[in-house]
Amino acid sequence: MEAVVAVDGRGQMVLPKEVREMFGVNAGDKLALVSWTRGGEPCCLTLTKAGDLAEAVRSAYGPILKDLIRA
Repeated sequence: MEAVVAVDGRGQMVLPKEVREMFGVNAGDKLALVSWTRGGEPCCLTLTKAGDLAEAVRSAYGPILKDLIRA
């Protein structure tokens, strides 16, 4: 666990400076929020830099999509 954060009345939370620095999160960065379920119930949330997630999806599905387009 890196930190405990609180959610305010508007649903906002602050990532501690140490966490932002550790992960290279800067003002204006976009983060993708991904939820996970276990046994059909929501259990976990993860934050990933949106650009990193987009690149991972392109890497995983890009070759498949190119093959489909050619077919």
